[in-house]
Amino acid sequence: MVLAHSVRSSSVPRALPVRRITNDDLRLSLRQGLDDFLAKRGDILIAGLLYPLIGFFAAVLMLGGPFLPLFFPVAAGLSLMGPVAAVGYYELARRREMGLESDWRHFFDVERSGAGGEILSIALLLLLIFALWVLTAALLYILLWGWHVPDSPGAFVERLFTTNEGWALILFGNLAGALFAVAVLAISVVSLPMLVDRGGSAGAAVRTSIAAFRENRPVMLRWGAIIGLLLVLGSIPFFIGLAFVLPWLGYATWHLYTRTVERDAPR
Repeated sequence: MVLAHSVRSSSVPRALPVRRITNDDLRLSLRQGLDDFLAKRGDILIAGLLYPLIGFFAAVLMLGGPFLPLFFPVAAGLSLMGPVAAVGYYELARRREMGLESDWRHFFDVERSGAGGEILSIALLLLLIFALWVLTAALLYILLWGWHVPDSPGAFVERLFTTNEGWALILFGNLAGALFAVAVLAISVVSLPMLVDRGGSAGAAVRTSIAAFRENRPVMLRWGAIIGLLLVLGSIPFFIGLAFVLPWLGYATWHLYTRTVERDAPR
């Protein structure tokens, strides 16, 4: 890994220097993340089950009512909030790295770090992006299909895959979703782990994250694709696999952060 650059400014919070990373760093981060998960075993499944339960109840509420067309956008869009759901795993990985106790009771210890308000700021930003994504998906649906809501999930899926309007919705919906996902990746890939690790300001953390994304754009896009693929696989069936995938990705993201950012740089 090669030290790339540091973004400096006297008028705004200073970003940390970032390194240039490779695909090997992705593989090693995933391997270390899996090691962390296996070391925790059942303890972390307790926290990891929360996200699947949210997805399951969202499905129950939306598949039978007027919000049926938004089920897929909402289910996919929950991944935009994934970095916030993983904050507890960053804390556990940090504690394990330091040789401290790191069982499930410490999942929420990040609140004691003094960075809770800054983490909340980024969480609210990601929530805003999620809301904009759902609004965009709703507008695309109305523009392409009008106000009609199919009578059942089966009728919706049939129209989706057997009409020109359905394929247009798939195409433009995926393109729009990809743009939102890349924005969240750039903002959060190292910002939340950095706040858990060092505290500081949300502004500096986001600037560091964007700098890391720009310096490593192809590798970071591959990382985003890996995250997307694992989340899709973890969502089948009934979001159950997310109880395994989310902790794994949370730990792996922590290790990717440690490989990407110069953590010992002065504040």
